[in-house]
Amino acid sequence: MRSRKIPNAPLELTELGFGTSAIGNLYRVTPDPDAAAALAAAWDAGIRYFDTAPHYGLGLAEARLGAFLLGRPRQEYAVSSKVGRLLVPNEHPRGVDTEGFAVRDDLRREWDFSRDGVLRSIEETLRRTGLDRLDIVYLHDPDDHWRQAAEEAMPALAELRDQGVVGAIGAGMNQSAMLARFLRETAADVVMLAGRYTLLDQSALDDVLPAAEAMGKGVVAAGVFNSGLLAAERPAAGLKYDYRDAPPAVVARASAIAELCDDHGTTLPAAAIVFPLTHPAVVSVTPGMGTAAEVTRNAALHREGVPRELWAELRARGLLRGDAPL
Repeated sequence: MRSRKIPNAPLELTELGFGTSAIGNLYRVTPDPDAAAALAAAWDAGIRYFDTAPHYGLGLAEARLGAFLLGRPRQEYAVSSKVGRLLVPNEHPRGVDTEGFAVRDDLRREWDFSRDGVLRSIEETLRRTGLDRLDIVYLHDPDDHWRQAAEEAMPALAELRDQGVVGAIGAGMNQSAMLARFLRETAADVVMLAGRYTLLDQSALDDVLPAAEAMGKGVVAAGVFNSGLLAAERPAAGLKYDYRDAPPAVVARASAIAELCDDHGTTLPAAAIVFPLTHPAVVSVTPGMGTAAEVTRNAALHREGVPRELWAELRARGLLRGDAPL
């Protein structure tokens, strides 16, 4: 699988990465054998970039990823995890996590972007994964914590990077405006952008993508299926768009894109995976995947590619922004 280098950082990522939220039991239980099979399928497909976080299943995703990578050559893969949510004992457990993961809630999340919180979070991630180092560390959803994230967490990460403890640093969010600030105003090398540069939402062209180009930094695109609507070859009512039921107008737009994909001999999910990679600032597309079948399908779609003429026609019909670089 092709890889792309993060500008000005000693690190390459495969164009297709593996997001581990699903193997952290997002929304439903993923049995251990299924999680291991999904990771094995990713490895067999050539995927060598894996993204995780303490938030995903209260540490379950990190533990499962670490168990899979145990014994594999460390120089052959890259792992990113995140800081900002410490896992602490839950004084009032109810039996199941309340933030979307089908796991016991013996632990709870505690926001902490302090220097000590960052160092503690990384130490705990290394313990859960069994890894000797992290290749990328992102600040996780610092939307309501700009000052502490920018003034305490990012300088702490920069020290670790400059000491060679981590390879690259950045932030991961569902919005693009603050990510642009991180690229312009802090030591961030790369950001993880969820859902804001997709076939249905190119708002990142207004801020984070031009910032990345101007500053010589990188972007990892996540959420490229916009919560599921773009994962279906034929969009329909009842599918999710940005974590909610897709509005009829959005379903109609996705259906129009799907029709053009069919005219060009490809599919909507294939175009959804490939589209972010048409922007020069994007180094990897990293969807969440929970089964071997999902991994195999996504890897095949990435490998097959999409006819270039599709992008031009989508733009000509007003289904892509006119300033999207193709």
